[in-house]
Formats: sequence, C-alpha cells, structure tokens
Amino acid sequence: MFDAVGGDTQERSWKVLNKGGILVSIVAPPPPAELAAKYGVRAEMLGSQASSDQLEEIAKLVDSGHVRPVVENVFPLAEARRAHELIATGHTRGKIVLKIG
Repeated sequence: MFDAVGGDTQERSWKVLNKGGILVSIVAPPPPAELAAKYGVRAEMLGSQASSDQLEEIAKLVDSGHVRPVVENVFPLAEARRAHELIATGHTRGKIVLKIG
C-alpha cells in the first residue's frame, strides 16, 4: 500500500494490508516495527530529492504528452489559503496548482 496522506489514513491502512504486505509512506514515518509485526507486514518511509536533470526529463514527458498530470484545481496565488484548506480535507484528487502572475 502506498500512503500519500498519513495521519488517520495511515492508521486505517494496517487493517487492509495482506499478510506479508508492505506500507510505504511518502509523508509520515510509519509507527514502530512492532505494529507492523502485529499485522504481519512491513512498513517503510520513502523520500527523495529531485535533481534538475530529473525535473527537466519530467517536463519533457509532460510537454510531449507521454505523461499527463491530474490537476484538480488552479488557484491564483492570492487564494493560497483556500488551496491549502482544500488539501487539508484529504479529499483532493490530483494536484492543486497556484498560479503566479
């Protein structure tokens, strides 16, 4: 299971994993290994730092149409608070974009 939300969502995820499964989080370190062992699964945190070369390659893929990002909403920078509040609901599907200028 891939956790991109954390918090309560991560806590509820333990019950839906199959024995031998793995919970990978990109937002919050999973609880101690004892909890994973209780459910017969593993838990890991995954983090990375993108390089400018990687970001350029991703931009090329998007520009060529090979990758299509899912954008839920676009807000002007002046509405950053509203965008943040929407993200905080945990019910967004796709990216929230702030438009500058």
